[in-house]
Amino acid sequence: MRIEAYTQVQQIYQSQKTDKSRKETVTASADEVQISSFGHDIQTAKAAIAKSPDIREAMTASIKEKVQNGTYEVNVGSFADKLLSKFEETT
Repeated sequence: MRIEAYTQVQQIYQSQKTDKSRKETVTASADEVQISSFGHDIQTAKAAIAKSPDIREAMTASIKEKVQNGTYEVNVGSFADKLLSKFEETT
C-alpha cells in the first residue's frame, strides 16, 4: 500500500472543503414588507371598527323599553311598503 497516494487524495479533499467554506460567506439579504397608503387606511378603518360597539345602546334603549313594557307597536302598512320597496331594489 502506498501512503503517498493517500496523502494526495487527502490534499484534494481538503482543498475542496476550503472552497465550500469560502462560498458560504455570502451575505443574505433581509426580507422587507412595505404597506401602501391604501393598505394603511384600511388598517386604520379596521382598528376604528374594532373599537366601536356592535350595538348603539342610545338608539336601541327606547325601543327595548317599549318592547319590555308591551307598548311597542308596528305600523303594518308602513312595514309592508318598506319591505316591497327593498325587494324591488334588489331585483
